[in-house]
Amino acid sequence: MKKPLQQLADVGQSVWIDYLSRDLVHSGELERLMHDDAVVGVTSNPTIFQEAMSAGNGYDDQLSEEAGETDDPNEIFLRLAARDVGDACGVLRPVFDRGAAAQDVHGARASRNRDGFVSIEVDPTIAYDSAATTAAAVRLHALIDRPNLFVKIPATKEGVPAIEEMIANGKSINVTLIFSLQRYTEVAEAYVRGLERLVGAGGDPSQVFSVASFFVSRVDTEADRRLGELGGHDELKGTLAVANAKLAYRRYGRIFSGERWKALEAKGASTQRCLWASTSTKNPTYSDVKYVEELIGPDTVNTMPEKTLRAFQQHGRVRNTLEEGADDAPRVLERFAKAGVDYADVTDTLEREGVRAFKKSFASLLDGIRAAAAEARSKPEAVG
Repeated sequence: MKKPLQQLADVGQSVWIDYLSRDLVHSGELERLMHDDAVVGVTSNPTIFQEAMSAGNGYDDQLSEEAGETDDPNEIFLRLAARDVGDACGVLRPVFDRGAAAQDVHGARASRNRDGFVSIEVDPTIAYDSAATTAAAVRLHALIDRPNLFVKIPATKEGVPAIEEMIANGKSINVTLIFSLQRYTEVAEAYVRGLERLVGAGGDPSQVFSVASFFVSRVDTEADRRLGELGGHDELKGTLAVANAKLAYRRYGRIFSGERWKALEAKGASTQRCLWASTSTKNPTYSDVKYVEELIGPDTVNTMPEKTLRAFQQHGRVRNTLEEGADDAPRVLERFAKAGVDYADVTDTLEREGVRAFKKSFASLLDGIRAAAAEARSKPEAVG
């Protein structure tokens, strides 16, 4: 009998991991995860790189080398991260190529299931600057230059135009930090507009891919906190995040159907799959696989931190749950409103806090690189 993670693949949900390090790539662990745990993608962000680069000495040699060429910690980080992401893209390239072969045989529909991607995020300090975000995304694509690279752009109001611009220029994008249904709709529409612009300019949409990363567990964390402050309404706790995601999946179905989308699909365009991110369980009273088990459905991705991946492989249960209770999902949002929890304020707060958290991690990362680079420069060159 297949293990739970393999069963997810059978129902059309791709398993990605939400962590990356040099050791993961070079120790063979990433290949093992691909073989044993059906892992077909990797995501990263400033927090993940901060943790990776502060653990062990796997980056010391390259850091010393780069420190001899530049004193800009941001530039050093980009070079360190680009090597990790590029190497991971190499490991996952066979997965990506298998998807290309399936697309050649089965047509555009198969392209929905293209995997083998590795994601790297633009500098979070420019999340509210469209032009700077676009320029940073262009540079990352040029620096790493892999067909299975996703550059992550945050779904801020200012990020949306950058998403459209990158897609229109034929570059694959992972849209991150999506919390609200309104923002999700704006992101999906930006993707479609970008593809239309690409096609209008004579470009090939079959080589452009995207996912919309909908953050899940953080929604419950914030909503539950507000319910606790109000008192009562315990029956609503732990329900908003899943209802929110199910409504997003319904919108996905509507946006990527109809004549407008079929015209793009006929030219080889792929849908922008929903990716469930932030799927670790923050509340210990909830199941440790809650945000995997309750969001299983075709044409989706679940990117998991290591602890959640292990837990689901051990005791996860697989069935198509994304459509279960979806008809009641709008009423869940109504119940929160009646209880005094403002959905729009919850999601706006989470977006701001998400950007702020990534900025904080990035600042700490650069401080660490700055100190390590200074130490490397202070060491006398070896004689011999």
